[in-house]
Amino acid sequence: MSDDLRRAVREVLPGVRAGLEALIRISSVSADPAAAKEVRRCAELTAELFRDGAAQEVEILDDVPGGRPVVVAACPAPPGRPTVLLYAHYDVQPAGDPARWSGEPFEPWESGGRLYGRGSADDKAGIAAHVAALRAHGGRPPVGVVVIVEGEEEIGSPTLGAFLDRHRDRLAADVIVLADSENAEAGVPSFTTTLRGMANCVVSVRALAESIHSGTYGGAAPDALTALCRLLATLHDEDGHVAVEGLITGRAPETGWPEERFRAEAGVLDGVRLLGSGSVAERVWAGPAATVLAIDAPSVPEAANALTASARAKVSLRIAPGEDAVRARAALADHLRRHAPWGVHVEVTEAEIAQPYAVGTRGPAFEVARRAYREAFGHDVIDVGGGGAIPFVAEFAAAYPEAAILVTSPGGDPASRAHSTDENLLLADFERACLAEALLLAGLAERPPFPA
Repeated sequence: MSDDLRRAVREVLPGVRAGLEALIRISSVSADPAAAKEVRRCAELTAELFRDGAAQEVEILDDVPGGRPVVVAACPAPPGRPTVLLYAHYDVQPAGDPARWSGEPFEPWESGGRLYGRGSADDKAGIAAHVAALRAHGGRPPVGVVVIVEGEEEIGSPTLGAFLDRHRDRLAADVIVLADSENAEAGVPSFTTTLRGMANCVVSVRALAESIHSGTYGGAAPDALTALCRLLATLHDEDGHVAVEGLITGRAPETGWPEERFRAEAGVLDGVRLLGSGSVAERVWAGPAATVLAIDAPSVPEAANALTASARAKVSLRIAPGEDAVRARAALADHLRRHAPWGVHVEVTEAEIAQPYAVGTRGPAFEVARRAYREAFGHDVIDVGGGGAIPFVAEFAAAYPEAAILVTSPGGDPASRAHSTDENLLLADFERACLAEALLLAGLAERPPFPA
């Protein structure tokens, strides 16, 4: 069976890659209202790819107010066989400055065994991997399959919970495969088992009724920008530990992350120290992190010799698995209010949150999955954590608490540069991911993993 599937995957790959490149050419930026037509066009193309030999039932659902169109495809389960839900998203991050790319962001190109273009790895490769796995089975997999491809993951999946509520029974599955992560390194299949959450806020500081001359009043009158800088500096201690009181630290997967590799991947300059203490995995996967995302204040070219009356900043707090995002955001807001220097007026506005997540990795479904990915990659699966938040994971876990959840990579690795310039997909690992998913569907049919 595995040799047959390997051949089948190789036969369908040229068409699958052509479909992936067509998806990359669509600038489906969900954060841009002006791109609404492109978002819709990407959903329509996604549906076409599944109709073309991958699924028996395909439709585009647009029935949640304020939501982007969702593609749902299905292959009914043979009698006595489990159902697997396959997830991906078709929306992408903005490309940023095209001049910083080595080619056109929305025109795919290949170099060094990698396919470049916005969305190549995150997450149009996930769509293509699902198409490949289903086409390898001739559109009639040996288990039930339901596919959901959404178009708002890059803005936090704000209506996914409502969509799952509306279609809970239709999307119910025994095993859920969320193909939107990355492998720890090229050629090493990785399951993401922990994810940090997120708690954001905007802090505004006001010190004066209006901006005033820095020469006439400076030295006695405070300025809001300096006060804001001092306030933001209180988020960390001298060693870079987050100083917000009451936050917890979780437990990281045992997989190591050598400091020298982390420094190289993160582009940390020579002589710059890392923040905090403990292993890199403990700091990035299981500990809190505070980041100043942006500051509103006069720009350098627009600077005047004046004391700034008001300034504001957006602060992001990454939180450990086991933490509660609402509680953590309240703790962050309380910290900012209590540490206001010189009595300046501070206002904190709540912003986005995402709950952290930790998944168990024991049980027959995971055994079948590890075997499938090991056979496809020729390497044992390793468990990794995720420093970033993926809100939809917690949404699926809440909707289907009995399902086994696998967070996988469709071929991305740390060199894939997701969300950055020159985003790319390692084509060899993409092929392995397609085969692994096809083998997973076959393996679940041979050994239904129930009860868990």
